[in-house]
Amino acid sequence: MSIAPGPTLQTARLILRPIAQQDLDGWAELMGDAEAARFIGGQQSRPSAWRGMASMAGSWALNGFGMFSLIEKDTGRWIGRAGPWRPEGWPGTEVGWSLLRTAWGKGYAVEAAEAAMDWAFDALDWTRIIHCIDPANLPSQKVAQRLGSTLLGPGRMPDPFSDLPIELWGQTRDQWRARPR
Repeated sequence: MSIAPGPTLQTARLILRPIAQQDLDGWAELMGDAEAARFIGGQQSRPSAWRGMASMAGSWALNGFGMFSLIEKDTGRWIGRAGPWRPEGWPGTEVGWSLLRTAWGKGYAVEAAEAAMDWAFDALDWTRIIHCIDPANLPSQKVAQRLGSTLLGPGRMPDPFSDLPIELWGQTRDQWRARPR
């Protein structure tokens, strides 16, 4: 298995590991689903999904971080991605999430984001984390709220997404560590 360099994290129900070549089927399924991809760049073909996946793997190689692949422990199935992300021009140090529709509503986004935020604050020494959320994406707003993040205001994405509406949600490392667990 060809896998990007980086740590593997575990939660009660998930394995979070860097992107691997074997993740393409799941990644293509996520990006090929118009509803699941609606707020993460829109529906894409399999070749376009591969380029996005390769970009994430490249972030691990170049930056030492990127979104993790989310593997369901019980089934071994790839169910999505979550974790730190900050490409050139990004409005801040983000922890984001995107899951296959079959994994929605199970608390996986919160579970994965909590582990990723702990890791980003501790291992990457980040002092603030944001979540870039489309104003119409109410489920992701609820995930951000469950994480203890608050609405910081409007944001701006770099090209090719600079004309899309975005709200920044987030919190500081001190706020994260002080929240009730």
